[in-house]
Amino acid sequence: MIERPAAVAGLFYPDDPSVLTHQLDQLLDEAKPVNITPKAIIVPHAGYIYSGAIAASAYRSLIPMSDQISRVILLGPCHRVPVMGMAISHAEQFLTPLGAIKVDQEAVSLALSQDNVFVMDEAHSQEHSLEVQLPFLQHVLTDFQVLPILVGDTPANEISALLERLWGGPETLIVISSDLSHYHNYETAQELDLRTSHLIESLDYQQLHYDDACGRNPVKGLLHLASQHHLHVKTIDLRNSGDTAGSKDRVVGYGAYLLYS
Repeated sequence: MIERPAAVAGLFYPDDPSVLTHQLDQLLDEAKPVNITPKAIIVPHAGYIYSGAIAASAYRSLIPMSDQISRVILLGPCHRVPVMGMAISHAEQFLTPLGAIKVDQEAVSLALSQDNVFVMDEAHSQEHSLEVQLPFLQHVLTDFQVLPILVGDTPANEISALLERLWGGPETLIVISSDLSHYHNYETAQELDLRTSHLIESLDYQQLHYDDACGRNPVKGLLHLASQHHLHVKTIDLRNSGDTAGSKDRVVGYGAYLLYS
């Protein structure tokens, strides 16, 4: 069994299973319940002390669906290795302190049937944008497999084409990992992130630019497809590191969004 070990446990989130479980319980308990059944969510990927509460607000909405979701399509940006297209891993399991998650091999085959999807283990080995979502998924879902995909410089229509292949039914959840603006002062970040949220809510993916969100490419791909499926978007949390665990002079923005019929 080929495994992708946890790379950022102990850095972005606790590496002790009991401490991690306690933190996840606390974050989810403090999140406000939302009466929405999402097909897809957009969540941030910073360290849990910074963005965990914002991510938890979206993950809490999955608890009523915990027995229904059996496959998660997880997309995020690459921070360490340049990728042209979309990269998956040879790994058959992704590991976290909470255990192993099987990679959906049927979904892997479907993904690789698209020209701009390829295997690139190097891109996955140290990447945090996908890994930090896995403990949340393990904590709120009962039994699922995952397809982790790192998205590089890729047009929105090609990302949406891949998501369409993998769309499935109510058993399939799509998770997009993205932070928002980076390293502005608190007030500037609030203005920029509010604009970005309005664009996301209106599915106006063409107006999302480089500085709006580090995961703008997978976000744009999802929004492109969401318009075809007539989905709605609700912002359920919008804050930045100045609100959670940092100073207000250089902040990173975080938003949580639910996409639903």
